[in-house]
Amino acid sequence: MRYFNKFLLAGMIIGTLMFSVESFAGNPFKKLGRGVSNIAFGGLELIKQPVLIAREEGEIAGITYGVFQGIGYTVARIAVGATEVVTFLIPLPGCPDDEYDTGWGYGPIMRPEWIISRDENAYNFFYNDEALPNF
Repeated sequence: MRYFNKFLLAGMIIGTLMFSVESFAGNPFKKLGRGVSNIAFGGLELIKQPVLIAREEGEIAGITYGVFQGIGYTVARIAVGATEVVTFLIPLPGCPDDEYDTGWGYGPIMRPEWIISRDENAYNFFYNDEALPNF
């Protein structure tokens, strides 16, 4: 019972801090989700980068240079994800929500923000073109 009260008080303090921080300075929950996503799906860079390089520079560059770039991006994305998970309550310098803004914030450390976006959707694997509305 003694420990339950301490855990309850700590949870209330952390919850109050999270909601007050979110209300005036960005979204730490989005930062936490982005960090978990980067850790869980960072390995997709090994597939994504060769495809992107092959589109721009040809298939030989994709299967050679693209693989090495994929390894580098995988390591970077997992490290950035771990940093975002550990620091999700703390705004970081140089990470504003707006890409062209400066200062502190909960924005992404690495761009693109998410591992797979609609623009980088290789072979309609993650976002099927027929399922998306035309914007």
